[in-house]
Amino acid sequence: MKRIFSADNKYFYRQIAIEAAVLIALLIMSLFHFRVDMTEDKRFTLSDPTKNILKNMDKDVYIEVYLDGEMPIGFKKLKRSVEQYLEEFRIVSGRRISFKFTNPSEGKDNSTREKVYNQLIDMGLQPVNVMAGDNEGGKTQKMIFPCLTVNCNTTRLPVNFLKNDPALSADMNLLHSVEGMEYAIMEAISTATSDSVRKIAFIEGHGELDELQVADVTLELAKYFTVDRGSINGTTGILDSYSAIVIARPQQEFNEKDKFIIDQYIMNGGKVLWLYEEVDVSSDSLAYGGTLATYKPLNIEDQLFRYGVRVNPEVVQDMQCLLVPVRISSSGGQPQYVPAPWIYYPLLKPSSDSPVTRNIVDVKSEFANSIDTVGRDSHIKKQIILTTYEGSRIVMPPMFISLEETSDLPDEGEFNRRNIPVAVMLEGTFRSAFMNRAPQSSDGAVKYESEPTKMIVVADGDIIKNDVRYTEGHFVPLTLGLDRYSGRIFGNKEFIVNCINYLVDDNGLLELRGREIKPRLLDSKRIKDERLLWQIMNTLMPLLLVIVAGYVIMAIRKRRYTSGG
Repeated sequence: MKRIFSADNKYFYRQIAIEAAVLIALLIMSLFHFRVDMTEDKRFTLSDPTKNILKNMDKDVYIEVYLDGEMPIGFKKLKRSVEQYLEEFRIVSGRRISFKFTNPSEGKDNSTREKVYNQLIDMGLQPVNVMAGDNEGGKTQKMIFPCLTVNCNTTRLPVNFLKNDPALSADMNLLHSVEGMEYAIMEAISTATSDSVRKIAFIEGHGELDELQVADVTLELAKYFTVDRGSINGTTGILDSYSAIVIARPQQEFNEKDKFIIDQYIMNGGKVLWLYEEVDVSSDSLAYGGTLATYKPLNIEDQLFRYGVRVNPEVVQDMQCLLVPVRISSSGGQPQYVPAPWIYYPLLKPSSDSPVTRNIVDVKSEFANSIDTVGRDSHIKKQIILTTYEGSRIVMPPMFISLEETSDLPDEGEFNRRNIPVAVMLEGTFRSAFMNRAPQSSDGAVKYESEPTKMIVVADGDIIKNDVRYTEGHFVPLTLGLDRYSGRIFGNKEFIVNCINYLVDDNGLLELRGREIKPRLLDSKRIKDERLLWQIMNTLMPLLLVIVAGYVIMAIRKRRYTSGG
């Protein structure tokens, strides 16, 4: 009896020891974050800049995602990707980040839902309309918000993470959205948690675009930067406090003092986004019979040439272009308009090799010039980021331009050029445009070689210009990149914002836009040709496996007990 009691105690203590060991092991494992990304393209691995920002966070961030509820399978996949990223962010940040998924359409009646929709839209979130299934098996149109907000103290930043290029399939748009998701969210987190706000400035004083003409992109940039406007007026050091400056389509010549101030700003590491043209064309005059395109230098050609780039005094034409309404006749006093291709408004192709332009849609332009890189300075890295498509050409001023040209399109054989450069970014150490010249500074302190810095030159000032509509007694700026006649939104705003982020980026986040995830899409032809085969295999194969497994188990049991008997 005593031996049996002792055996029972031994068994009891063994069970206690095993359970205690398991609990201790689980406790130790909970203290460590260990995951292995087995994907070839490391799609679930956070980048080093992201990890550095998250680990150094000293503020709590709350993220509210509005992608929830009943929706098509593509958006469910997108939601899963967002959730995976946010969960990784939460763990790496030491649980400084918390998040919640919200369904904006869960209101009980239409008025409640409309109120929520309008609030989200007013915050800058962009919805999409889709056809979704309802509880009765039918199809209804539904508004979905593939967006989120990043909240830190009193700061609230909207993030639209859906890439929606009409020229691409839904699967490719979803893939591009996932590729850019880490950058989109981390840019907002970095801005919301930053203790200081960087400053940028739009330069005035040379006939640049006014505040209303760049209002839309200014409002977008104001989410991340302090945006100022002002003239240089030859004031030494006036630009020193700015992380970047924007020169948006100047129309008047630069004097030598202003050129010197900009040059020395660059020599001290300042960044510049140049958007200017060498050919003067008035788009507004087209409605009154036509306009004359003339060569108009602005006295900054020598300065840009020294930096390694040249804007050519020639107008780019492309068969891949916008459509404009052209009046063809008048019946009963009512004018009749038809859309016609306008080769002077080419659509520009973003480079897929640059983080500035990767995965953005075409950029629309108006009377763009061409651009060349010059010199062989090994200290400057140059990369073309916007070009024309195939079937383009250039024409030289002076020339008269009229909408009547739409009725007599030129021979396509004359459009024999391709990939004409329109925008270039430069990075490295630049030489001063005032080398071997009399100093413009009163104290004689002149730098002739720059700190490592960057600049972007775009040979079309209208890329940053938004249209303006007059309504209810005042002017209202429209969305930058919006084509009023087709309703399509081009990539102009995203391009400009990316340019500024590239110029002022000091934490390497923009490199995330160069991330590429290989598409692993099903072969639609094989699906169609082998549909019956795979249906049979998916239906019968599991049944056969169960039957075979059962037969094997029964045979083993029969053999064991027969031999044991």
